[in-house]
Amino acid sequence: MNHFETVRKLSDAINSVFVGKEEVVLQLLTALLAGGHVLIEDVPGVGKTTLASLLATAMECSFGRIQFTPDTLPGDIEGVSVYNMKTGEFEYRAGVVNNQILLADEINRTSPKTQASLLEAMAESQVTVDGVVHYLPEPFMVIATQNPIEFLGTYPLPEAQMDRFMMRLTIGYPERDDEIRMASGFLSGKAKSTINKVCSAKDIMAICAEVNKVIMKDKLLGYIADMVRLTRLEERFVLGGSPRALLHLVKATQATAYLDGRDYAKPDDVKKVAHLVLSHRLLLTPQAKLQKADVTSILKSLIIKTPVPILD
Repeated sequence: MNHFETVRKLSDAINSVFVGKEEVVLQLLTALLAGGHVLIEDVPGVGKTTLASLLATAMECSFGRIQFTPDTLPGDIEGVSVYNMKTGEFEYRAGVVNNQILLADEINRTSPKTQASLLEAMAESQVTVDGVVHYLPEPFMVIATQNPIEFLGTYPLPEAQMDRFMMRLTIGYPERDDEIRMASGFLSGKAKSTINKVCSAKDIMAICAEVNKVIMKDKLLGYIADMVRLTRLEERFVLGGSPRALLHLVKATQATAYLDGRDYAKPDDVKKVAHLVLSHRLLLTPQAKLQKADVTSILKSLIIKTPVPILD
């Protein structure tokens, strides 16, 4: 089975359980193959946790889940050094972050200090505990979920943390027919909740290596740079896209082209993922908020405004 066939089977396996959200599954796989992390922002009960678990099981990757609460500590995530009385030395006891797929459930329900404990892991795939660096397994992906900020008991993620996420996804409610099918399966006790292994972590790393080889022409890189630059020049944004945002958009574009069966990227690939990569990094000015401006609408206009290159 070639690598492209592996991705197709992985997608089909997840969609057989996570019904009616093929586009969301494709977006999640795009971030995975691009080596990025994902923030899923949605109301409770739409399957955020289920989706992360299915992905890990289908890839036979280690899976860790932590439910963030106001009293969650950084050590719960990174791990701690414990004194061993027999050896007279401190030993590292790994935290939940030492898994290939980490589900950070309701990340905005914990304190900023605990949220920040994920920054090093997300940026460098490592954690430092008591001055000692511990490398994380590959592939390493954080799938964080958060309820809308308007919900009670939430702490908005700081800009530095938001910038670590390659994409922000929204699952949304199922369509009527899918919801009826879900309810029918639940009542009959035949609702499918398990998924078979499709590939291994080694297979995923091999696919990621192929994604890295997708051709990105200089004109296309210039197109991405122009698009990100427009977000910085937009007067209604107090914060535009960062250099990390640009790099994330490049990687997501490569993965999008790969999932479309091509070894080269084109402007349409950029347009397909630009809003997923950029929207959560953009902050409105106070005046724009008073005028009820919408980040998504402004970003859409900037994408349209960016001159599209003609590739040779």
